[in-house]
Amino acid sequence: MTEELFREDAYLKTAPATVLAATPAGIVLDRTIFYPMGGGQPGDTGAFVRADGTRIAISDTRKGEAGILHIASEGQALPEAGETLTLEIDWARRHRHMRMHTALHLLCAVVPAGVTGGQIGAERSRLDFDPGDVVFDKAAIEAGLNRLIAQDVPVAPRWVEESELDARPELVRTMSVQPPRGAGRVRLLDIAGVDLQPCGGTHVARTGEIGTVVVEKIESKGKRNRRVVLVLA
Repeated sequence: MTEELFREDAYLKTAPATVLAATPAGIVLDRTIFYPMGGGQPGDTGAFVRADGTRIAISDTRKGEAGILHIASEGQALPEAGETLTLEIDWARRHRHMRMHTALHLLCAVVPAGVTGGQIGAERSRLDFDPGDVVFDKAAIEAGLNRLIAQDVPVAPRWVEESELDARPELVRTMSVQPPRGAGRVRLLDIAGVDLQPCGGTHVARTGEIGTVVVEKIESKGKRNRRVVLVLA
């Protein structure tokens, strides 16, 4: 399986890795800084640099049975098993995903409703909520988000035993998706004093790094679904 370097350090932009297997379905490495699509966050893009300086463009990253699959762009020559590569992610795109993903956690703190779905993008991101009795006021939500961002509190992952999560079911905000189980522990994202919930994605280190956000729109997607769309100012 692939060692997931991004779990411990989301700010790694480059790292060496060894090819375990390479097919048109994807390149599997012993370690990676590329985040695979999951949890509403897109897979990373970027390039692999070979020893002779030639580059292999990577157009997507997905989860696979044998490890993380790095999908080469069409027409790229595949590396050989055992070959050492230098990994380079598209940092500008990844960093926007990190800012957006952390902003969505803050949105959970501002809107006291269950989350029914979500999607992270470099340009805009959204969360869907089961509204219940919550009033969705666009100006109030935007002001609340930017107030939390301005507090510039630390953001960090931490791990808890599955038994602790079982004892605190209120930490799971998503109504239809449960965090992965079976490993004995679960990764949480802790926004100090603001939000704590399971998450395996990549995030900024402090809320101030997000920058100003704008609530682009709030849409009704059914009787029990309100969609809040965010953009970075």
